[in-house]
Amino acid sequence: MTAEKLKSYLLEQGVSDVGFTYIDSDEFGSCRYAVSIVARLSDAVVDEIDTAPTHTYFHHYRTVNTFLDQCVLKAGLYLQREGYQYIPVAASQSVNADGWNYEGRYSHKKIACMAGLGTIGKSSLFLHKEYGPRVRLATLFTDCAFSCMQHIPVSLCKGCDLCVKACPSGAILGGEWHAGIPREEIFRPDLCSNYMKTKFQKIGRGAVCGICMKVCRIKIRPQ
Repeated sequence: MTAEKLKSYLLEQGVSDVGFTYIDSDEFGSCRYAVSIVARLSDAVVDEIDTAPTHTYFHHYRTVNTFLDQCVLKAGLYLQREGYQYIPVAASQSVNADGWNYEGRYSHKKIACMAGLGTIGKSSLFLHKEYGPRVRLATLFTDCAFSCMQHIPVSLCKGCDLCVKACPSGAILGGEWHAGIPREEIFRPDLCSNYMKTKFQKIGRGAVCGICMKVCRIKIRPQ
């Protein structure tokens, strides 16, 4: 199985982009090759966000996550038919560890960056190389040895504070992202989550916001 073959299969399913990388860790056993899967959000839906998320955005957010989860499963089953193992990581699933409920099993953003699909903004959002922050991500780990390389992205937010100023919760601290920086030095997920649960309870019970994504104007173009 080649990376090109799996990417072609996933693009046929309707995803927007696919990347491949490798992790030097046994966290997923022999499944050390990672497939980053990207789905682009609707610009028209995101543009409707103003000082609060919309009901349409909440529905769109959930629908795209479900779509990604289905694509990850299809890709895993496809690999399994070829004799490989796979472990899917859901598009949006928190793992509550020691009372901290703001992380998933593995960072989709880290894998997408390592796969060369983009970088991270001051908002801690993943910024896709073509679509900016208006995407959702999912990840598949497998023991299929794809040809891939690890990329080291750089921040493109220098001189821009749009998301910092727009965030109503104060969760975006204004620091510049760089590879290896702890998320809490630039972004406070607890402040973000608590604000959403308090202020946006009538829209998806406070599960989404999207203001920082809406105001971001960064578009990353391939070199």
